[in-house]
Amino acid sequence: MKASRWYKPALALITATILTMTTACSYFGGSKSASEGSNATPVKQASANEPGWKVDTSPITFDWYMNFSWYTGSDWGKDPTSQYITKKTGVSLNFIVPAGNENEKLNTMIASGKLPDFITLAWGEDAVKKMIEGKLVLPLNELAKQYDPYFFKVTDPAKLAWYTQPDGNVYGYPNASSSPEDFEKYGENYVSNQVFVVRKDMYEALGKPDMRTPEGFLKALEMAKEKFPQVNGQPLIPLGMHEFTENGNYSLESYLQNFLALPMEKDGKLYDRTTDPEYIRWLKTLRQANQEGLLAKDIFIDKRSQMEEKIAQGRYFAMLYQRSDFNTQQNALYASDPNSVYIAVDGPSNAKMDQPVLSGPVISGWTVTLISKDVKDKARAIRFLEYMISEEGQKDMYMGEEGVTYDMVDGKPQFKPDVLKTLNSDRSAFDTKYGASHKYWMQMNTNITDQWKPESVEPFKQMEEWTKGKTVSRSEFDQLNPTGNSPEGIINTKISQLWGKTLPRLLLASSDAEFDQIFQDYLNKREEYGFAKVQAYQQAEYEKNLAKLKEK
Repeated sequence: MKASRWYKPALALITATILTMTTACSYFGGSKSASEGSNATPVKQASANEPGWKVDTSPITFDWYMNFSWYTGSDWGKDPTSQYITKKTGVSLNFIVPAGNENEKLNTMIASGKLPDFITLAWGEDAVKKMIEGKLVLPLNELAKQYDPYFFKVTDPAKLAWYTQPDGNVYGYPNASSSPEDFEKYGENYVSNQVFVVRKDMYEALGKPDMRTPEGFLKALEMAKEKFPQVNGQPLIPLGMHEFTENGNYSLESYLQNFLALPMEKDGKLYDRTTDPEYIRWLKTLRQANQEGLLAKDIFIDKRSQMEEKIAQGRYFAMLYQRSDFNTQQNALYASDPNSVYIAVDGPSNAKMDQPVLSGPVISGWTVTLISKDVKDKARAIRFLEYMISEEGQKDMYMGEEGVTYDMVDGKPQFKPDVLKTLNSDRSAFDTKYGASHKYWMQMNTNITDQWKPESVEPFKQMEEWTKGKTVSRSEFDQLNPTGNSPEGIINTKISQLWGKTLPRLLLASSDAEFDQIFQDYLNKREEYGFAKVQAYQQAEYEKNLAKLKEK
């Protein structure tokens, strides 16, 4: 299939831009001076052959909105890494983090028509399209051409093409992004965040039960509850998972489906994994677990902060979870008792006992960062973004300052012994004291930073190693869902919210018969809403993705 109409012009645009990088240009525009005075000043010259951020390192502070209420790295300027970056680039950051519901906060800002200088959010959020369609964010490619052509030397053309919109512009750049080419180059070292873990001491005390079958799974939860009814005076929680949201629960959707090795497509057609018999069988297993008192009420109401507290207390026996989300708590458990940590084991499996097929890095990445139309200095903004994306910026963000957080050893940067010890033993203390190693992850690129990454140690190494060989690239299945106010987008939102209400009801059903009725009602309603239109849209986007990824 041919590439979509807007993809080839995007490549042409990028190619043309690169070809014109041989001369330096001077540009003048509406950017304010670093002091934000009322009179615009000429923007200093930027060269295609030199990082643009070096042109102007005068003091400036940008407001940066992080659409994650749990983000705790908002103390820029208090640790040596951020201090070093500010000293080097002149840029300080004022992070804005929502106190409550992220979507409400961001939608309120969008409705006002005014946004902070930078915005970072998950790439799949509906707000991304709203900001682009509302012309609230600026095209990065246009900013780069005007103010910092060096931007095109540090960014990945494949990622720019992937994020190019129908109007030919690129509005966001991803973090944690890996193209299929990256996967070919680095794939053998890629690990997945998706794990099924158990508390080591409890699991071993139970005789390391096989939890791959529904029967074994239920039996293990039952034994854990009987043998360890309380943890430090608090009731044991047999099974933990991600929080329930208005759209569902990660653990019970893609995570569980990946552990069951359910296909994403069959014969070139997207596969509806929600209706797969294996998936239904395991949802019914969890319904049975609830009926037998093996699902604590906590899991239906707890938010991430509450779960983190309970993980730190070791109150969960098993979890279907994202391992990087509890690094700090894992460290605390390890410091208290190395046998009380969580370890990855074989979890829910399909009837054939196939190995899990876990999601690895994809070209869409995790988040995207956009620059607001209201940004106080366009030139400095695109140049700072270029700095962060570049290998130099990646090194500064990851390693910090030479002589302070790391030393050069045999030509390679290595964290100082005391810095490394803190990193491996107390992540919270490390973030506060040093601020390196992806504390500021807005443009994190592990394909670059892994060259400096210290060797993994326990209690993290075991979980990482367990995912190797089970991790795959699924870039072609990203960005399939319709968003915004399009007919398909409205339908998809309604269906997602319907699923969010249905999922907990399925687990709380009093019988398999009631489960079947609830599930059939869901299927009927989503058809009434127009599910077929969403499927057609997704199929078309999937085929476009396949075509884009084949282009070199």
